[in-house]
Amino acid sequence: MNILNKIIQEKKEEIAFSKSKISIDQLKDSEFFKRESFSLKKSINNKSGIIAEFKRKSPSKGIINAKVLPLEVTSGYESFGASGISILTDKDFFGGSSDDILNVRNHIKIPILRKDFMIDEYQFYEAKNMGADAVLLIAACLSAEQVLEFTELSHELSLEVMLEIHTEEELAYFNPKIDLIGINNRNLKNFEVDLDHSVRLKDQLPKDVVSVAESGIYSIKDFLYLKEKGFKGFLMGEYFMKNENPVRAFEEFISKTNR
Repeated sequence: MNILNKIIQEKKEEIAFSKSKISIDQLKDSEFFKRESFSLKKSINNKSGIIAEFKRKSPSKGIINAKVLPLEVTSGYESFGASGISILTDKDFFGGSSDDILNVRNHIKIPILRKDFMIDEYQFYEAKNMGADAVLLIAACLSAEQVLEFTELSHELSLEVMLEIHTEEELAYFNPKIDLIGINNRNLKNFEVDLDHSVRLKDQLPKDVVSVAESGIYSIKDFLYLKEKGFKGFLMGEYFMKNENPVRAFEEFISKTNR
């Protein structure tokens, strides 16, 4: 069993437990459920393009940074020009929590992407309840029909959708209702990184699609290369989070890319 399959198996158990504790009707009874969402798509086009990620650990890297606080990091990212914030809410594999979004929502004024393994409609109501503005759909976890179904549900809840793909086969999962398409430079099954593979996939998408390069951006050189190849957005977590002070690392990165 590869790591992705293991994550999905445990995610199903997690969702079943959550459903037994809190109903969808209860999730709807939230201060955030009626709030007007921020557009991640617009913010990417109007700002730095960087979706700066808060994550404590990952299956491939282990503990990345378990000491910093979500609000301290995310507000710092915002102050230095992040287009959006990605927050991992998976607990077992990434050390995240719904509280990581809940505790920062009222303090930052840029879009928040709930990054998790979204496989059940319940999770989209959870995302709205947390105060997220957008959700990630991972093609490797879903069917094309589920991607369309979950996209429509997200839009009903005023959530934008970023579809993540990694293979040519997953290009078929794209539909015109998708707001953004993320191309993962890292293969989720073996965690190998290939930037050129991502560029080849992007070139097969419609020209007007807002494309986001995800994962494996380890240097300013990588960032500028992907930008030159037409990527508008850049989801970056480990590059900043591996530092003792992620905000300072982000500030330095922004200053160098703006020269």
